[in-house]
Amino acid sequence: MKIFSKEQIYEGDKLTAEKQQISSTDLMERAGSQIFNWIDLRMQGAQVPIHVFCGIGNNGGDGLVLARHLILAGYNVNTFVVNCSDKRSKDFLINYDRIKNVTKKWPTLLKCKEDFPAIEPQDIIVDCVFGIGLNRPVDEWVKNLFLHFRGSKAFTLAVDIPSGLYTDKAVTDEDAVVHAGYTLSFASPKLVFFLPETAKYTVQWEVLDIGLDPEFLSTTQTEVQLIGKNEVLPNYIPREKFSHKGQFGHALIIGGSYGKIGAVSLASRSALSAGAGLVTAYIPKCGYNVLQTALPEVMVITDADDEKITNIAFDIEPTVIGIGVGLGTDTKSQKAFEAFLKTNKTPLVIDADGINLLAKKKSLLKQLPEETVLTPHPKELERLIGSWENDFDKLEKVKAFSNKYKVIIVVKGANSITVFDNTLYVNTTGNPGLATAGSGDVLTGIITGLISQGYHPVVASIFGVYLHGKAADIAVEDYGYQSLIASYVIDNMGQAFIDLFKQPELPEQVEAEEPKP
Repeated sequence: MKIFSKEQIYEGDKLTAEKQQISSTDLMERAGSQIFNWIDLRMQGAQVPIHVFCGIGNNGGDGLVLARHLILAGYNVNTFVVNCSDKRSKDFLINYDRIKNVTKKWPTLLKCKEDFPAIEPQDIIVDCVFGIGLNRPVDEWVKNLFLHFRGSKAFTLAVDIPSGLYTDKAVTDEDAVVHAGYTLSFASPKLVFFLPETAKYTVQWEVLDIGLDPEFLSTTQTEVQLIGKNEVLPNYIPREKFSHKGQFGHALIIGGSYGKIGAVSLASRSALSAGAGLVTAYIPKCGYNVLQTALPEVMVITDADDEKITNIAFDIEPTVIGIGVGLGTDTKSQKAFEAFLKTNKTPLVIDADGINLLAKKKSLLKQLPEETVLTPHPKELERLIGSWENDFDKLEKVKAFSNKYKVIIVVKGANSITVFDNTLYVNTTGNPGLATAGSGDVLTGIITGLISQGYHPVVASIFGVYLHGKAADIAVEDYGYQSLIASYVIDNMGQAFIDLFKQPELPEQVEAEEPKP
């Protein structure tokens, strides 16, 4: 799914009006009607008080359309205009007149804290105060209104975006943003719904179709894409009946040190589970018996040293190399890593201490093959690119780093983001159970295993992150968040692949009883 910028959404609105020969007011009518349909379907006429708070721009105009339809449908509606400026949009004024024509209970004008209405916990708040066009801090009294919403404990539904939240920059005062239980967004979700610092402002979201021009939606290129099943499925490479293991590559996992052989075991096993034809682990001698016993499917090459990797030398020709898991940052391991990079031409996936070693000596970054995949957790990412002020600053620095060194970066988090060529691929699978030791090693193995089979490194990163999260989502059904461990993610990789081809379950149809004779 594409995630449009606010500028693209404005362009889409304008183009739709021109091509469909409708006015902006007509488009606003569509938007407000769709919100009404969504609410009406769920409330079925229930007389719970609904408080619709409208700003004086186009988001407020959407709210006035909604309020008018709710009134005409007989709902218990209270409409408020948040008078935060003297400037009103044309379409707001048109719909302000329209709502006055259908009710004697005109919208209440709010100008200060003393005007705030009483809101009970069982009521519903609809937030239509500010939309995506907000570009300045909100007034103090409006911030107090948002705090009033939160203090009421009432369910809050935001229209398009929670008011006070920007689409393209960080929030400086979290009290100046509406905390929504649900957001109905037009055209596409907003990037801020998926970033660590701003996702908290809406618990759930849904996209409403307001009939924007189909050609615009299909041909417009976006810098952000939301990745779900529909996005990864076309990239799946099926297997032919007469295929053999030699067609699916040979993945080499390099890493491990005394006490950290488990990291290599997890990465090697997950590479196999992702479909690599062959997997070899390159480890220090101390891990030989462990790995040969635990993973009979994996071949093993050992370093001359018992406890750490000191010299990376092998006589195989791997398709791809995953390096860094459990490697450690010992001086001898660092020298071995440096020497390896200077001669290596094989595609790479680098994680954990491999990233830490790159961060310690940035000149090594120039040795990386183009489209090397880096999979840092937040602290490793900070060592690599430096500190950041906020999520937007972080993403800009990641894009700059990716462009400079021509590398793919997986920014791990609740919604992991794969970054390459100025494009952000935002993942939708995964859960808090992945916050556990070894889950990053599993991801490294999955991506390595996919590249081994011939997936392009960008596709392998996007697909691998999706499968990793999906396997965890399946596993968590049995184990819960706290008891989910990395091995369970590998155990459910098969189910993650199978799920790609599952059709959504339809609700069961209840057959009517035949009339009795």
